[in-house]
Amino acid sequence: MRKSQGEGIFLTIGHLIILLCALCAVIPIILICISSFTDNDTLIRNGYAFFPEKWSTYAYRYIFNSGNSVVHAYGISFLLTIVGTALSLAVTTSLAYVISKKDLPGKGILVFLVFFTLLFNGGLVPSYMVYTRIFHVKNTFWGLLFPNLLMNGFNVLLMKSYFVTNVPNEILEAACIDGSGECRTFFQIAVPLAKPIIATIGIFSGIAYWNDWMNGYIYLTKRTDLYSIQNLLNRMIQNIQYISQNATVLANANAGLASIPAVSVRMAMAVLGVLPVIVIYPFIQNNFVKGITLGGIKG
Repeated sequence: MRKSQGEGIFLTIGHLIILLCALCAVIPIILICISSFTDNDTLIRNGYAFFPEKWSTYAYRYIFNSGNSVVHAYGISFLLTIVGTALSLAVTTSLAYVISKKDLPGKGILVFLVFFTLLFNGGLVPSYMVYTRIFHVKNTFWGLLFPNLLMNGFNVLLMKSYFVTNVPNEILEAACIDGSGECRTFFQIAVPLAKPIIATIGIFSGIAYWNDWMNGYIYLTKRTDLYSIQNLLNRMIQNIQYISQNATVLANANAGLASIPAVSVRMAMAVLGVLPVIVIYPFIQNNFVKGITLGGIKG
């Protein structure tokens, strides 16, 4: 069917707005990447530019040769993200499937408890005391894995809505009539039908684990060998700031500070932190829009 002139203008304006929003998101990332390969003195003198006067890889060489194992930190981050995302999906999917049942006794209480966590939390100090004194996660890998990231109430409610609106109850009832138990129905019917929302929640959880630095900052006081890439880069930034602020009182600090690409190294750290997400996301985005759209329908 031929589109009217008004519809064509509307679509053109909509596409231009979307293109503008996309450029606003992409251009800063491109500028950060270019700045990370810009000579530090040039960057300080001329500011940020898409076509710098002088290119340099010294910021990356400084990071990889500064005595901190960036490769090891990347390994910790990848392990943490994979394990954390898998556990988070297992807990979230199981709980969401349970509270999606209409005839579940006490369903209202469970939904309220999940929703309550979106509004209130115990705060940093009580959480720290619980995790360190009861669960003893301080200076362990579990300190990166469990606190505040293992389950999110928003993800549970999003997946619950998907189960209610997009997994037909008739199919689940037919499986029950055919003799399928709850576990078999869940793994062989509900989970395959919920792949879009599982992929969506997996992206949310994976990005949260990858970007997290707070748990390492709080719970890793001695085990620096367990630092993720975010914790390691944050520590390097703090060291550079410390040297900069105390250059007049530290012996040989001025000479050491002169060799540090203080501005370009920040850009390089940003690139190293976000690069894996940018590389992996295109391969897992197929179900993202579908999952977030269908999962957001009220059920």
